[in-house]
Parts: sequence; structure tokens; C-alpha cells
Amino acid sequence: MVGGNGGEGITSFHSEPRKEFGGPDGGNGGDGGRIILKVDRQVKTLYPVSSRYKGFDGEAGSSKNCYGANGECLYIKIPLGTVVKEDGEIVADLSEDGEEYVAAYGGIGGKGNRFFLNNDNRAPTTATPGEPGQERVLHLELKTMAHAGMVGFPNAGKSSLLRAISNAKPAVAAYPFTTLNPHVGIVKYQDYEQIAVADVPGIIRGAHRNRGLGLAFLKHVERCRFLLFVLDLSVAEPWTQFQDLKYELEQYEEGLSQRPHAIIGNKIDLPQSKSNLKLLKEHVEQRIIPLSALTGDNLEELLLHLRELYDDYLETEKSCKHNPIKW
Repeated sequence: MVGGNGGEGITSFHSEPRKEFGGPDGGNGGDGGRIILKVDRQVKTLYPVSSRYKGFDGEAGSSKNCYGANGECLYIKIPLGTVVKEDGEIVADLSEDGEEYVAAYGGIGGKGNRFFLNNDNRAPTTATPGEPGQERVLHLELKTMAHAGMVGFPNAGKSSLLRAISNAKPAVAAYPFTTLNPHVGIVKYQDYEQIAVADVPGIIRGAHRNRGLGLAFLKHVERCRFLLFVLDLSVAEPWTQFQDLKYELEQYEEGLSQRPHAIIGNKIDLPQSKSNLKLLKEHVEQRIIPLSALTGDNLEELLLHLRELYDDYLETEKSCKHNPIKW
């Protein structure tokens, strides 16, 4: 990104009838425009952001001590949760609607010869060019902002479940890595409260070592305030899924697997799932919500528990005097 260049200052002398030596009147150039990243809640992806931006240049000064106009600011709309990095270091973490970050400053406008007028030099001819705009190479990374993150191995049925409980319409197919980008759905309640649920793309064993698209997937879990572990009950020994998912999260970031969460046993409509559910309850002491995203069985229990997790989150944020995420 390159900020706008400052406009040139000019050399000019005032001249009019019967006033031949009116003195210097060259105006200063305008400052170059800034490039500003601005969070817009309506923007959901970084795809529209170009790889290169150039700010608007300031106008040159003119005679009669007229200053050049400053270059307008160039605003780039970005989604909530955008992290800005420079040389591998985080320089901005934009997580509030309307939040702004100056990605590149414009150059300062040049000085006209009027600026250099003094008692020792009554007719200066010096004028300076405008400074070039700031040039920076920034890396933008989106970490999905959502209240809840659905975590599970490929084909656990997360996308189908998100479609069933929200207004999101992610692609659904019976092969691994159907979802390559997180989808965020909004679960709406009768009291007009809204909970954002993200379908975090399928994590595989070894994801913390960047197997598959591991790190690209795991980074989206960081901002989720609570988790929904989605297990496939049709697969033998479903409790190992839960153990492996928690291990991958913990290896990626210590304490991540300990966030408030719910355990969902999906595909209860399949014959083998009922016996696997009994075995799962023997290995996992926590509450398990069995359901079918396909048929809609027992979705009500999930929605009620989801609201409980959300209300606990609001209470925690209130006690810490933080602003909760609102959709």
C-alpha cells in the first residue's frame, strides 16, 4: 500500500497593474491522502481486497497564496476480525464495527516560495516538491468473529447442522474438506437475541503441525467464545474424536480446549449410532446432545443449550466490563 504523494509547492510572484513587485505568492501543495482500513459489519470476506492500493495525491499549490487541496482518504472496507501484520508482527487487531487503522500515511505537501519569505530574502525563488506517500507491505488475515465455533473432523456434519439451526447455507457434500472457508450462521431467538455460529472447516489429526490446512483452520477457533464439538456417531469409537479434537486445539493454543463447550453427537438417525452413543457416554462424563442434522431430531435441545452458553458468556463479559460481540 502506498499513500498519496504530497502536491508540489510552486514559485510565483504577485503581479498586477501599478504593482509590479507584489512579492512571492506561491502556495503550498496539499498533503497526500491516507489509506485507511475500516471495519464494516456487512463485509464477510477479504476476497474483494486488492493486492495493491495507491492513495490520492495532493494537488499542487498555485499563485495568489492558494494552497493545493489535500488528497482524499482512501477507505478499504474489511470484515470484523481482520488482523493486520507487518514483517510477521501484528500491528492491528480490528474487532469492532467501524474501527479504523491507517495503513499508509500520505506525503506532506511541498512548500511554495511564499513560505520562504523572510527579512533577509524578500524575493525567494525556492519551492519544494511534495513528499512521497508512505509505502508499506501489509498482510491481512481474517479470524472469524463468532460466538460459537463448531469443531469436528471432516464429514462430521457441521455444515448440515449449521444449515439446520441458522440462516447460513454452506455447501454440503459427502467428501472431506467440503468447507474450505468458515461459514457464519445466525441463530435467532424469539426475544430477538442473535447468536453467531461458525462452521470451522474440518480439522484433521496433526492439524496443529499444519497438516492439511491445519493452521488456516485452527486460527478461526481463537475468537470463538465457546465451542460446539460435533462428533460423528456413525463412526466406531466416537469418543476418540473428542479426545483428538481437544488435543489439536490444546497443541495449537494452550487453554483453547478448556473454553465453555457442548458435545454434540450427530447422525443419531443411523442404526449404528445408537449403540455408539451408549459407548460414548461410558467414556465421556460430560453432557452429550444426540441429534440428527439431516432429520432435525432433537435440535431443540441444542438450541436451548446454545442459549445457555451464550447467556453465560454475556454474564462473564458484563462482570469483566467488556463489550460482548453483537450481531
